[in-house]
Amino acid sequence: MSLKLASLAAALPVGLMFVSVPANAHGIWFEQRAKQLVIVYGIGADDLETVKRLPLMEDIKAYDADYQPIAAQARAFGPAVVVDTDALCTVAAAVLPYGVWSRVGDGEFEKKTLAEMPEATVSTKNVKYAVGIEGPLVNPIPALPDQVLQIIPVGPIPETLGMPLTYKVIYNGKPVQGARMINDMITDPDAEEKMTGPDGTITMPVRNQGLNVVRAVYVGPSDNPKLYTQIESTATLSFALAHKPE
Repeated sequence: MSLKLASLAAALPVGLMFVSVPANAHGIWFEQRAKQLVIVYGIGADDLETVKRLPLMEDIKAYDADYQPIAAQARAFGPAVVVDTDALCTVAAAVLPYGVWSRVGDGEFEKKTLAEMPEATVSTKNVKYAVGIEGPLVNPIPALPDQVLQIIPVGPIPETLGMPLTYKVIYNGKPVQGARMINDMITDPDAEEKMTGPDGTITMPVRNQGLNVVRAVYVGPSDNPKLYTQIESTATLSFALAHKPE
């Protein structure tokens, strides 16, 4: 533990240390539905009321092949959140601040801060980030604005499942060690998590010949210890592999 984190930890009440407890395991990701770009909130097969959470979403953006911004606007369309863009985008991004969640012991998480639940043993600010690859990558994906936690593919995306792909996880623009990764948030959400190394990278096989949603979770120190003791960031990277011609 660094001196800065040790000093912060010493200032916290007993029991309120940084813990890897999934206050909310859900995330957001991009995918295509009926030739529309949509944002999904959920985990596994649970596609949960994304429209209900649309008012909470921020920084919904799209970029061209040179990572120049393209105008993007999210809207509710039935039960889905559709993202309209002025042109075909290469990459899309979004942020969902999900509030502060606290609990006592093994009890249920409640959407309360330490000011509201001073007896809490876990209190976490949750923020969810998403980047979706929607077109061929001409250049490597850079650190994108507003994506505090971001998963970046290192090298080309393989064309077939099972091939290895290296990912770099960055936090505030810098590689982060100890981010917890799974390579399929939709069809294998309970997979054993793997940790990024000192350079922020990890190599995993591409799981699906279709939609892939890779997830990273990183727990960092609080920026407001009076209200919560840690910040849990969840990031996804989504991309799709093409199937054989019919």
